Order: sequence, then C-alpha cells, then structure tokens
Amino acid sequence: MDISVIIPLYNEEESLTKLFDWIEKVMAAYRFSYEVLFVDDGSTDHSWDVIKTLSERSENVHGIRFRHNYGKSGALYCGFQAAKGDVVITMDADLQDSPDEIPELYKMIKEDGFDLVSGWKKKRYDNKLTKNIPSKLFNATARRVTGLKLHDMNCGLKAYRQDVVKNIEVFSEMHRYIPYLAKNAGFTKIGEKVVQHRKREFGVSKFGLNRFVNGYLDLLTLWFLNKFGKQPMHFFGLIGSIMFLIGFIAIIVVGGMKIYALTHNIHAMLVADNPYFHLSILSMVLGCMLFLAGFLGELIIRNSQERNNYLISDKL
Repeated sequence: MDISVIIPLYNEEESLTKLFDWIEKVMAAYRFSYEVLFVDDGSTDHSWDVIKTLSERSENVHGIRFRHNYGKSGALYCGFQAAKGDVVITMDADLQDSPDEIPELYKMIKEDGFDLVSGWKKKRYDNKLTKNIPSKLFNATARRVTGLKLHDMNCGLKAYRQDVVKNIEVFSEMHRYIPYLAKNAGFTKIGEKVVQHRKREFGVSKFGLNRFVNGYLDLLTLWFLNKFGKQPMHFFGLIGSIMFLIGFIAIIVVGGMKIYALTHNIHAMLVADNPYFHLSILSMVLGCMLFLAGFLGELIIRNSQERNNYLISDKL
C-alpha cells in the first residue's frame, strides 16, 4: 500500500465527509493505493456515525474509537500502530490542512529520501494575538533546544516513512515534538515543506493558550530524557555531589571561624545560631537526596526490560 492517511479527531462531524471526498479525489487522480484511518478521540457528537457511514461506502476507510478523550498523542500513537502504508500522512480533521499537499509530501519521502517531512503554514489565518505570536515564540524556542530548523514543529500535516512511525512512541502531549522524537530515534533526514493553511469551516478550535505552557514543559522533559534518560546519575549525581561538597566546605568554614574566635577570645554567635550553618546542612542534605535520586534512577534503568532496546537500521 502506498499511503496511510491518519486523521485524529474530536467532535468534527461536519467536516469528515467533505474531507474524505477531497482525499479520495486526490488519491484517484494520482492512482495511489491508500487507506484513511480516522481516530475518534472520544467525540460526543455524531463523528463516529459519520465514520461508519464512510466505511460502508468505501473499503479504504477504517476507524478507531476511544471510549473517552485521551488527547491527540494517544490518537496518533494508535494510528501509527495500525498504519500499513509505505508513507504515512497525518492531518487534522478540521479542513485547515489541504489534501492537495499529499502527492508532493509522498514524493519527498519516496524520491527525495526524507524520513519525515513537516508542514510549514507560512501564511496563517489564525488570530495573531492568541495563536500566531505565541506560536512563533514557541517554535523559536523549540528550534534552539532541539537543533531542528523547522518553522512549524506542531503542524498537523506531516509525512513519514513507515519505519519512523513504527519506531517512535508518542505519549502524553508529545505530538508537538514528533520531529524531535524521530531525531532522537536516529531518523535524521527531516525536511520541511510550505503548505497551505485554510480557514476553519466548521466547529471551534480545541486548543487554548495553556498548550503553550504545557508545550514548554514537555520540551524540557524531552530534552532531559534525551540527555540523561539513560544515565540519570550523570545529572543527579553530579549536581548532588557539587551541592554536598559546597555544603561540606561551608560547614567546615563556619566551624573553623567559631574555633578561631574561641581561641582568640573573640565574641561570636553560637554555631547553631549562624544562618550559614543551616544553609550548609541544607546543601548537604539536598546533595545526598539528589545523589540518591540518580542512584535509584540507575537501578531502575538497569532492571528495565528496554535497557538494551536499540534501533537497528541495516544488517548484512
């Protein structure tokens, strides 16, 4: 099969038929063999009834329905697991992504050799204050942290080689950083294509400003896991050792100052009344706790069944 189109959705009953008709027209024009996989993320409207109708109409339509709303990452993960096409295309269900982009995205994967191609909605029709400006700041930070020179990391319209979607795990709200997940998994041929952004025709956006706050936290999580996920002692152990050493030296200095004062008949406050004494103790305790956190992390990793789970690209 040439292409799998994965469409995660939540309460998009009005747009699904029009979207599938458009996809079907594009696929017929280019004679692609394909499947369209709708992943209903616990919709409360009639989205699933529409999907069932489309499935009865065309053997190319398949559907997955969640019992309640798990989020876009969960929908994409299940879609990736079920996809059978050589090239996997993801797009949103709100008609803001154009199926006319599919042939060029397919060509970039199959002929140009990319592992992943991310769409770039260069010209957007969203509200500038609530979406465009925060999105630009968010993507600038993501480029800095991930090292990927993508203008629109969170664009829903993407194309993947099948190997990519079968070897990455999308969880929590990490769908925003799929290119970074792919890079961390060893898929480094990541490209970008300017795509058309269309105004929403039906329904309302499912995303609020809180996604930018959550996005920064998720980015820090991914960066940390990529940097120290396999060797937590390198982070916690190092920071803990430094804090313990600083506290230990500080408490020696405080004690030395007290002994000097006593031997020279100089009035000095009690060691227990000295705030630096308590800060030193705190630093040593926190240092021990961080060191133990790293040690426990190492024990967990060494007993993990996935500690030797390596991605192999070729064998001879």
